[in-house]
Amino acid sequence: MILGFNRGEDYIEVLCGTTNKVYGDYVGRLKINNNGEYFITCECCPGCPLVNVTPEAFEKHALKEGTGRWKSNIWVHCEDEDRVPLWKTPLTKYYTHQANVANWKDSAMRKRNFHRDEFLHCTSCRKERRFRLKSRPDIKNYHEALNNKSWTCSLWPYHKITCDDDEERPSLRASRGCSRSSTCQGCSTCYCEGCIKCRFEDCNCQECRDFMLYAEP
Repeated sequence: MILGFNRGEDYIEVLCGTTNKVYGDYVGRLKINNNGEYFITCECCPGCPLVNVTPEAFEKHALKEGTGRWKSNIWVHCEDEDRVPLWKTPLTKYYTHQANVANWKDSAMRKRNFHRDEFLHCTSCRKERRFRLKSRPDIKNYHEALNNKSWTCSLWPYHKITCDDDEERPSLRASRGCSRSSTCQGCSTCYCEGCIKCRFEDCNCQECRDFMLYAEP
């Protein structure tokens, strides 16, 4: 039912496109392989160098970078309807988020999701220790500590401390490093339920597994 449909040995392929309000339509061919990966070859002009790129890169080529809504912006032609967005077609059931991690990981990191500082109690002395979540390695340290049921002060990643060291003053602990409010308790700016910066493909915890399998890019 989709224009340009072609079935290969280990892939299917259809005609697709996206529309720029100034420059018009950019057309291409969407290929979906058996691993659930999406690749687009642009045919906007003869000799276009864009071959087997991700949907996000195709959007960027059409000067639609930053929208983050490629399932809505990229369309296909159906026999009974013109320009049907991908999310309305059966094609999306073949897309697997985990198979595309290598493709969208770098671009997702560039979006710089914000994460406020978090605190963790030592299982021995019960004192709170601050974890700064400014970078992916910082978040990885916190993620591993959070999943460690016997985490203690001696494992704090910044410098060596013991349970005898004082914790931060209450006035300092109130500040969580949120860009909107220093005393934020979890606003839409800094509260994250899961993104590519705080979920890890090499982690076996339930949150990371579910994110890699089911989350939308």
